[in-house]
Amino acid sequence: MPKGSIEHANLTVTDPRRSSELFQKLCGWHERWRGPSIMGGETIHIGNDTSYIAFYTNEEAKGGFSKGVPLNHVGLLVDDLDAAQKVVIGAGLEPFGHDDYEPGRRFYFFDWDGIEFEVVSYE
Repeated sequence: MPKGSIEHANLTVTDPRRSSELFQKLCGWHERWRGPSIMGGETIHIGNDTSYIAFYTNEEAKGGFSKGVPLNHVGLLVDDLDAAQKVVIGAGLEPFGHDDYEPGRRFYFFDWDGIEFEVVSYE
């Protein structure tokens, strides 16, 4: 049976630079690419050598979004949940939904565009 992993997620945001800076600090990722999108607008790819998030924007994205339309949340695995929470708070965002159940501890937060992220640690 094949094994898989997420290669990338492409998220529409109002400010790709701001989102890129947060997730580089939160996950220890680096910028892989930035430039004009084939759909118009601009994109910044950040991640590691095998996976990334593409933060995309265009003029229509400036109006903002609401949770669950169409995305419910993106899960991120980190090795230090407490340090990750400090990064989120330092960015002026509010962690919530702290819980500890298999397979790990977690919290959630909304970014500036209403996208919900779940941050999980198995440690």
